[in-house]
Amino acid sequence: MLIKRRDFLKISSLATASMLMPNFLKAMTFDEALAPSQNILIVLQFTGGNDGLNTIIPAKNDIYFRERKTLAIQDSLALTDEAGINPSLSYFKELFDNGELSVMNNVGYPNPDKSHFRSMDIWQSASRSDEFLETGWLGRFLDEECYRCEHPTQALEVDDMLSLALKGENNKAFAFKDPKRLYQTSQEKYFKSLYDHHHDDETVSYLYQTLGSTINNAGYIFDKSKAKKTEQVYPNSQLGKDFKTVASLIKSDINTQVYYLSVGSFDTHVNQSDRQSKLFSDINEAVKSFVADMKSNGLFNNILLMTFSEFGRRVAQNASNGTDHGTANQMFFVSGNLKKKGILNSLPDLQNLNEGDLIYTEDFRKVYATILKNWLKADSSKVLGWKNGIYDFI
Repeated sequence: MLIKRRDFLKISSLATASMLMPNFLKAMTFDEALAPSQNILIVLQFTGGNDGLNTIIPAKNDIYFRERKTLAIQDSLALTDEAGINPSLSYFKELFDNGELSVMNNVGYPNPDKSHFRSMDIWQSASRSDEFLETGWLGRFLDEECYRCEHPTQALEVDDMLSLALKGENNKAFAFKDPKRLYQTSQEKYFKSLYDHHHDDETVSYLYQTLGSTINNAGYIFDKSKAKKTEQVYPNSQLGKDFKTVASLIKSDINTQVYYLSVGSFDTHVNQSDRQSKLFSDINEAVKSFVADMKSNGLFNNILLMTFSEFGRRVAQNASNGTDHGTANQMFFVSGNLKKKGILNSLPDLQNLNEGDLIYTEDFRKVYATILKNWLKADSSKVLGWKNGIYDFI
């Protein structure tokens, strides 16, 4: 059967979500939804290397202002006597004051890599910097916890492509950008015919079978996304739309425990202030709507929103009113059920640098181990191979 280019591109879109998922070949039943008390993790990736020093500001540190003569944030919102937050994240300041935000500083890993692609792979796979893994930390969580799962929707990514973080050896998440668009594409006559198509070649036959299964699950996700109408107003930004999609699914009886979102790019080599401020404003308003939605539905205590970026930026600004690739960074944790609130550890030590870069003090794999064990109730040592302890903020 010949495939037109237009149809091939549509197949590729559906295949992104499906062919990475062996469990799609099983008959799907969706009667094992998460219990109302089930903890849910939302990961928000700051793609491009967010500048952490202009996010949580060392407001009393002379070195910071000396090294960033035009970029330093002069009007940060006070969190503590020593630390402020970027004014474009005003809602995060409110969360902080309410005891619904934790901040961990100086997060990174040994021998950091300053390549966007390689460092993102390290964060998503939870590998060492000299180790190359083909599976992600959340994908391995699915492998450990879903060896009996019948559902391909235990983890969902709101994007057109599935990230490494969500790829396991035997189980992988489902990636989609818009439930309605995915469903409408799946219902076209051309794709409906895939159900009855057979091919002698095993690989081609597998592709058609998995695409057919995707059609089934596209309808399931779309139904769940519109099952509980929200009265909450979300911003019209892409991130606002993505959070609205996640909220609608959380409020339904879908079995999803992990959601993965991305925003960027934070690669601010030039004219950083305007770009970072715009991105922060989008994040601020989207998270504000999402938290309000979760609170009004009594779900905020079961939600943990975690942010990360593949690296931070250098301490000194560059000649283009921007910052270049750096190393350690902070992570945010938002929830109504935090055991420890506020700033969890010391601000970066700007007197003790490695060739102009921050030195990490907290390994991101310990953060992941904490989330896996304390929040997702998984065996973190099996997922990560991490046996060096956990934190106690959740």
